[in-house]
Amino acid sequence: MIELHYYPSNASLAPHMLLEEMGLPYALRLVDREHGAHKSPEYLKLNPNGLIPVLVDGDLVLYETAAICLHLVDTHPGAGLAPALGTAQRAHFYKWMSWLTNTLQATLMIYYYPERWADAPDAVAQVQAHAEARIGEQLNLLDAEFARHGGDWLLGDRISAADFFALMLCRWTRGFARPARSLPHLGPFIASMLARPAVVRTFEQEALPQPWA
Repeated sequence: MIELHYYPSNASLAPHMLLEEMGLPYALRLVDREHGAHKSPEYLKLNPNGLIPVLVDGDLVLYETAAICLHLVDTHPGAGLAPALGTAQRAHFYKWMSWLTNTLQATLMIYYYPERWADAPDAVAQVQAHAEARIGEQLNLLDAEFARHGGDWLLGDRISAADFFALMLCRWTRGFARPARSLPHLGPFIASMLARPAVVRTFEQEALPQPWA
């Protein structure tokens, strides 16, 4: 059985939602980061970076959220959460998965951990402010993509793993002065995602407080 090592609202949220959406049997393994479990010798054997999540699928031990999501859609193509291989839509799927993890998520990490980039309190505050401004620009780009194609989902007229990844990252902006939910096209997208039964089950399993985004 698949095992997902997770912590509520962390980057494990996207693969957790995918597992629920796909209806796959899996077990959750809580990594209590509040007590340093993600830095324990046992966990570091699974992920030497000490980051969450980790997916264990038989003999495969896999970390990096985007890689886990891609593995799930590749090994369960019947779920229909990625376009067919070799198509232009598949290429755009890869593009958005890469952009979400390498651009938006990376900037969100700077916002939430500005002390990694500066020492003085004033400098830390400045790093965080710049990160929030940059995230705003990135959300504008994401919103504009929905406006461009007019579809309900990031790829247009079909839901994919990229939508679950995007929901997770949009949720992380819920405390911003201008959160993702306030944008004209991202707002309805987020509402649609939050209404999906698999997403509801995931958020309830992780005991995430309302509002969810």
